[in-house]
Amino acid sequence: MLETSQRLLALLALLQTRPAWTGSELAERLEVTTRTVRNDVDRLRELGYPVDATRGPAGHYQLGVGAKLPPLLLDDEEAVAVAVGLRTGAGVVGMGESSVRALTKLQQVLPHRLQRQVNAINKAMDKGPDNTRSNVDAPEIDSAVLSMIAACIRDEHYLRFEYVVPDGVSMYKAGSGVGRDLPILVEPYRLVSWHGYWHLVARDEEAVWHSYRVDWMSLRMATGRKYQPRPMTDEAYTDFVLRDVASTGWKVHARITVYAPAQEVLSRIHAAVGIVESVDDNTSVLVTGADSLEVIAVYIGMLGLDFHVAGPPALVAHLRTVGERYLKAIDAPKDRR
Repeated sequence: MLETSQRLLALLALLQTRPAWTGSELAERLEVTTRTVRNDVDRLRELGYPVDATRGPAGHYQLGVGAKLPPLLLDDEEAVAVAVGLRTGAGVVGMGESSVRALTKLQQVLPHRLQRQVNAINKAMDKGPDNTRSNVDAPEIDSAVLSMIAACIRDEHYLRFEYVVPDGVSMYKAGSGVGRDLPILVEPYRLVSWHGYWHLVARDEEAVWHSYRVDWMSLRMATGRKYQPRPMTDEAYTDFVLRDVASTGWKVHARITVYAPAQEVLSRIHAAVGIVESVDDNTSVLVTGADSLEVIAVYIGMLGLDFHVAGPPALVAHLRTVGERYLKAIDAPKDRR
């Protein structure tokens, strides 16, 4: 039988895992009598943790809402997932300071083995610019997968994995990591989180840089083989992912010549809209894309700057149609009857 203090923590952990438990279920899990469960529930109440009890044939216990926050009792995967989520949330407007405080508290009580995992992920990850696009479709990533990739980055070990684009996903969404013989062997360098998706920036066996969607990776057995690192600059990894997505991650892609300095264009767009390349002091190129011609037309129309579009042909035709429609809108109205 567990000591009383251990048993109380175990009881709290059980009460947090589902909405309701019967006394006999708790007694069986804790290997005690139902009377001991009742006594332990009273002890939790004395400590300030409200435990609601319902009597009768459908009687049960459940953790109520109270003034004190019960201790979070997390398993290893949950602890790593929460730490990674807090690290990602540190860039959210209005939540940065709170996320950092919570992450600091969590890391202070993590076992050493989990601290190594969390630290490896934190050092190996970057976060792309925020935007207002919904992330409801973003896939759930196994924290064990992130931990293994991050450990390979930390230890400078080759990473081997299979990369499969799910059925129904068009190739334009697959990114630069598609079309390789499987399994793929790479030198992993950085994890980048953007729009709710995780991307691995890595160099392949032909010394070519790629970005890979982590949710499409199936890791193989660890190689344990070290590589000689040839990294990008720290700030270049996120930029590489943004460029890769801009060139492969949308249905429609465009390079828009803008007759203004790059800094001026950057000041007028959201960082998640595209990449701006400087041509000279008065000209730049906006590399952008979207899932429709209409959205790109809106983006570039909101720049408030002169620009030129040479392609793709469908975008040129769409802009011509929109332009003619706008011109008609300011002409004298015609009888539409």
